[in-house]
Amino acid sequence: MSIVQISAALGPAECELAVKHTFEALLKDAKKHQINIQIIEENKTQYGFSSILLRIADDANRWIRSWLGTIQWVFKSPFRPNHKRKNWFIGIQLFPSNTNLPNDDTIIFKACRASGSGGQHINTTDSAVHATHIASGISVKVMSERSQHANKRLAKELIALKLQQIVEKNSVHQKQKQHEQHALITRGNAIKVFQLSI
Repeated sequence: MSIVQISAALGPAECELAVKHTFEALLKDAKKHQINIQIIEENKTQYGFSSILLRIADDANRWIRSWLGTIQWVFKSPFRPNHKRKNWFIGIQLFPSNTNLPNDDTIIFKACRASGSGGQHINTTDSAVHATHIASGISVKVMSERSQHANKRLAKELIALKLQQIVEKNSVHQKQKQHEQHALITRGNAIKVFQLSI
């Protein structure tokens, strides 16, 4: 299984609306191609979603490739009528299955009852899992699977994904600091002075 993220990044409310519309279009296209999509996590906002995490089978990776990257929506802002901007950008990213999952002893698992729609099964068992990575404090709640074991595995995948994103973010931040340092050379107060005779 692979994880797909649809994200407004740090975009405004219009981008959150674009995430909602993109998700709807993606679901329609998936149905047309008989691709099964499962919602893992959604960050709902007043205007749509700031991000949605989906799970797809590995054999759907070929199909999802046509959706990956930056998605542009062109529309007048329904929230700010006098706003001149009409182009709104969101991103879709694929995270392949992570085989390097954290060990169970690094995560605190807590069984809980699932909530939301799902028929009579949803309230009969404590199949949902709330998992917290001890070292980082990353916490996820998974209730998309019917069994607690499957939800635990998915929780570990999500924690691994979030840990990977933190590492990548720190790496980008470090590169940015190096780039800024490269551009910020203080003139004067030299610690060494060299002279070149030509």
